Amino acid sequence: MKQDSTRNTAYTVDCAEYVHVVKFNPFDSGDACSLIAYGGNNYVVVGTCRFQEEDAEVEGVQYKTLRVFYHGIRVHAIAWSPETRLSLPSQIRLCTAASDRKLRLFTSDLQDKNEFKTFDGHSDYINDLVFAPKEGQEVASVSDDHTCRVWDLEGNEKAHFVLRSPGMSVCWHPEEAFKLMVAEKNGTIRFYDIVTQQAILSLECEQTPLMSADWCFKNTLKIGAVAGSDWLIWDIARSSYPQDKRPVHVDRARLFRWSRVNENLFATTGYPGKTTTQLLVHHLGHPQPILTGTAAVGSGLTWHRTLPLCAVGGDHKILFWVTEM
Repeated sequence: MKQDSTRNTAYTVDCAEYVHVVKFNPFDSGDACSLIAYGGNNYVVVGTCRFQEEDAEVEGVQYKTLRVFYHGIRVHAIAWSPETRLSLPSQIRLCTAASDRKLRLFTSDLQDKNEFKTFDGHSDYINDLVFAPKEGQEVASVSDDHTCRVWDLEGNEKAHFVLRSPGMSVCWHPEEAFKLMVAEKNGTIRFYDIVTQQAILSLECEQTPLMSADWCFKNTLKIGAVAGSDWLIWDIARSSYPQDKRPVHVDRARLFRWSRVNENLFATTGYPGKTTTQLLVHHLGHPQPILTGTAAVGSGLTWHRTLPLCAVGGDHKILFWVTEM
């Protein structure tokens, strides 16, 4: 695994396919290594990563593939279950969204048990999905079909929220397990009470298209999003309108993700251009991005659970950037 300084990538891992989406496991899996999953045109691959920032005996990054799930169709989104663990008995559980408008739930014990179930119901492209963060017994998904749906692990629909435009992002916070955050393309972000299935709060971007939003892991009052070419930040205790916003990507911004280790650190990506995608890492205390990276037609964006390190998918590789806290 090599260090690549020309594009200021800290590390790269070579992959068998073009990587459309990449996702670190955000939950503690009971092991020193971090779990990472990536999706290509036909497969979902689960592996472990160990970085020199956390282990002096590692040079750069140590990557090992644990399991390859045949998917048969392009993977668009991946969500990890909190039930995933590497300690014995091992269990890998994740859910994917694909271009055929179906969700697939994969479960493996990393030995002879490999199961998958398909969830049908969305009538258009699924943009995002997430597991319930405590027990992991439900999955929420949002789609271009103007719905957010909550499923049990058998694929039964438990809740159904009608949206006013395509659903772009859905977040479930471990400290707010009864609330679901749904971001719509029209610039509205709503919070739903899972029990009463009612909307309880909404935020407004006042600009479109909203492409991605995220709920800050370190501070439940902070919400971030990208809309048009800007990033926007809300403090929901103060206002339903953004407290801070800045133009960042010349063409259009595509993804927004908060760091898991610092409530002032976040990353955004631009749209894949003809050759490269721009990755920017921002700190709320700095007027300019603190890191700029480029990836050959990059896709996906994910932060490590305990390090200020993020990853983007690319052409037959995963690219990693390390930033300062």
